[in-house]
Amino acid sequence: MPIEFAERTRRIPAYPLAGGYDLGDVAMLASNECCFAPLPEVVEAASRVLGGVNRYPDPSYMPLRRALADRYGIPPQRIALGNGSCDILLAAGEALLEPGAEVVYAWPAFSVYPHLAAASGARAIQVPLDEEDRHDLDAMATEVTVATRLVLVCNPNNPTSTAVGLDEIEAFLRRIPSHVAVILDEAYCEFSLTLGDTYASLELLRKYPNVVLLRTFSKVYGLAGLRVGYALCGAEDFRVAVDQVRQPFYLNAAAQAAAVEALKHQDDVERRVTETIASRLDLEDRVRSLGLWVARSDANFIWLHLPESVEEADVVEGLRERGALVRAGASLGRERSLRVTVGTDAENERFGDALAAVLAG
Repeated sequence: MPIEFAERTRRIPAYPLAGGYDLGDVAMLASNECCFAPLPEVVEAASRVLGGVNRYPDPSYMPLRRALADRYGIPPQRIALGNGSCDILLAAGEALLEPGAEVVYAWPAFSVYPHLAAASGARAIQVPLDEEDRHDLDAMATEVTVATRLVLVCNPNNPTSTAVGLDEIEAFLRRIPSHVAVILDEAYCEFSLTLGDTYASLELLRKYPNVVLLRTFSKVYGLAGLRVGYALCGAEDFRVAVDQVRQPFYLNAAAQAAAVEALKHQDDVERRVTETIASRLDLEDRVRSLGLWVARSDANFIWLHLPESVEEADVVEGLRERGALVRAGASLGRERSLRVTVGTDAENERFGDALAAVLAG
């Protein structure tokens, strides 16, 4: 007889992987990575600790917690860290959810969200986006019940690139009971013109202890390969709970060192953000010139709808054949759409030319 696995392993959906790492000369525009290499100082910092990796990493993660505390003015004990922001999300699901509980989130949104309910046995309440592919916060608030334990707001939203303003977020929070945890997933907040600077949402933590701001070093800091996520928490009990349900030593020594060093180079980060936004606007214009609808992006990627006259799978394959790898909307919750990361100028040009050729084909 085959091994018998837990029922939840059959409930948990497979994460939609981009693939394409063995395709050779391809514009990698499918995974929302930073197109800029990590700074030399960051690489050096990670390399310096490799001689001591016969020892476990610092289990307190205090150097990184202190560095984040200095940047954001949040006490270290209210900062959760993780092996990417996904690690914190999954831990939040384990700490908060169980059979009979509910989690509310918009859809389509980040592909990891369905894992939380599937793994815990909780009920997932998926609320459709509005006609502009933005969060419908009024509809989400209406879905909160006595069974709700967790609400997820991806802002800017992945995969649609859209954001809602902080005034809308605060009006939404006023309608959420104080015992319900609200995670504002801000993985792309540095690229957002709608949200303002990265400090703007910190005021929400003072007013609403049930709020958590989830962020990452994978995007704007270019550390996707090292996997460092963090959460700024309105109250310490969230950090304690997610740490309690995870394995020890969840953040490796090289990742910690790289993240601490990366925080020292905000001027370089700002320059990269400025370049990315400029390239994003150019890419949006290029796609609109082909007659396609494109969401107003607040991220380092764009979201577009394909015409009825083409098949999404054919377009994705045609782009791949022409050296541009993008993410198909069908794998992200909405068919006949594409999510395209903002790359280098050469990569963006390759994608634009390829898309024009495929649509004309």
